[in-house]
Amino acid sequence: MQVALAHHRAWTGKDLDGAMRYIADDVVLDAPAGRIAGIQAYREFLAPFAERFLIRAELIAAFGDEDTALLMYDAETIPAKSAPAAECVTVRDGKIVYNRFVFDRTPFDEFRRRQAQARP
Repeated sequence: MQVALAHHRAWTGKDLDGAMRYIADDVVLDAPAGRIAGIQAYREFLAPFAERFLIRAELIAAFGDEDTALLMYDAETIPAKSAPAAECVTVRDGKIVYNRFVFDRTPFDEFRRRQAQARP
């Protein structure tokens, strides 16, 4: 669980390089938008959110051991004041090899709807 927590602290602290130190080269991420494979694709997925949209993240709970961890948190972002999310990660040899990421898309959908209505 320490690897998952260190990764979470790094990316939520906007230290993407630090966060990527905990990701395996052949990582697989299953997210609401689909499967992402490989460390470069993982970084490309995470960077816009962590660097441009994230204001802060509050860790709600973290459970696990050295092989598997489940983290639940609430992210405050530019588009959504509250965006609950959870990650269940598998760790091997000190690196995250798999991440099952889920989040509530509703706040983001509402933001896009408000933006579309505001356009002339």
